[in-house]
Amino acid sequence: MKCIVRPLRTSNAPRAIFQVACGRRALSTAHHSDRHRPREQHIDRQGVADEVPWLAKQALHPLSLADLVRHGRPPLSAEALLSSARFTLSLLPIRLAHRIQALRNLPYIVVSNPNISKIYNNYQHSLSTLLPWQGRTISNLEDEIRFTEVLAELVQTHTDTIPILARGFLECRKYISAIEVTRFLDEHLRARIGTRLVAEQHIALHFSSTPHFDPQASPTPCPEHPSYIGVIDTALRPAATIDSCGGFVADICELNYGVRPQWIVDGEPDTTFAFVPMHLEYIVTELLKNAFRATVENGMNREPIVITVAPEPPLPPHALFKSPASSQTSTVRLDPPQESRGAFNPDAIAPLDDNAPGVTIRIRDRGGGIGSDVLPHIWGYSFTTFSDDPDDVPGGSSSSAWGSGDDALSVISAANSGSSSIAGLGYGLPLSRAYAEYFGGGIAVQSLHGWGTDVYLRLKGVGKIEQETVPKTVQ
Repeated sequence: MKCIVRPLRTSNAPRAIFQVACGRRALSTAHHSDRHRPREQHIDRQGVADEVPWLAKQALHPLSLADLVRHGRPPLSAEALLSSARFTLSLLPIRLAHRIQALRNLPYIVVSNPNISKIYNNYQHSLSTLLPWQGRTISNLEDEIRFTEVLAELVQTHTDTIPILARGFLECRKYISAIEVTRFLDEHLRARIGTRLVAEQHIALHFSSTPHFDPQASPTPCPEHPSYIGVIDTALRPAATIDSCGGFVADICELNYGVRPQWIVDGEPDTTFAFVPMHLEYIVTELLKNAFRATVENGMNREPIVITVAPEPPLPPHALFKSPASSQTSTVRLDPPQESRGAFNPDAIAPLDDNAPGVTIRIRDRGGGIGSDVLPHIWGYSFTTFSDDPDDVPGGSSSSAWGSGDDALSVISAANSGSSSIAGLGYGLPLSRAYAEYFGGGIAVQSLHGWGTDVYLRLKGVGKIEQETVPKTVQ
């Protein structure tokens, strides 16, 4: 089968790269600060087991995008970087413990599955690397370097969590119902989005900040661009993402079907808002995959897919947007960078006054609509993963692109997620919805039988970002 692999933004650089990058700057002085090093690098499994019940009872902090940008624009000062590290440490052990406890609550025969057991052990290992930091303050740059090294290992360890879980639940379908799987994965995948984002955000801030400035050395995404704060683009233009993802999906269509669907972006394509680019890329690619394939298979490839970008109206000056995931207002006041380094220059930062607090994107195709037998199942993790036939595997044929299995186009969602096996397991659409809903957005589908489908993607950004300015004489 022919296939195109899309180059990923992300980098899964091994831990050694991180160590070399940091070592040139600060690790050479680490031997002078041994008194600051945690007494142990890891806690054994028994120690983790003792801590999990207590940590799992702690309330989860409702994460918002505003939480991730409030430390300021890079390059951060040393104190702002330490504050980011302490904030990250306050969240991650509790989040990992919640996931471990959720896995323990599954039927024993399910947790015994090699794939699910591997995920369980990965979470225990990651928690064991964080527990030595509990009860202490990250108060110097040597500590921050070691802590960031732990985060880099954590992100690398959990890179393939989704496809491994998918395979595990597929193998255990005789022992657990589809409803139970959907309930577990809805919670687990949403929690994973937040956990990974918190870790990647601090890693990106680390490599784009004053003490360790080297964005290209980061093992996780760290774009060197003035609109970025860590992994968040405060001036993300959805139309550009749509065109990029559309080009890739069209390439796959042309390779496998011999035709190249066209698309039109209308509405207000110059709209910008603050969001996580990789999340938007994943969602848009998955939705375009279905729209393009339905259009081609319905013989309507001459009819362009129409994608409309509609920004939310600006908030009144006296109004403050409250994130659905948090009771705190998401109005964030940002100081300019501490100093000018590379692209992180105060003069290069675009004004954010016209930034939309959110956008709605409508994708309209002429693919014949979604069959009535398919429509109720498109958001279920079990749609292509589970069937009555235990010998059935994902990827069986379907009358609609919505709910297709492991075909040539299904590799697209895998290409954007960093895995090559997730798409055929039927996780693309529900995972897209999880990304959209995490920060208060959502996805809605309206199907007109015999005509086509409208998909409405609503995304919430950070809200109002206020930028403070300083006189040019101030350094």
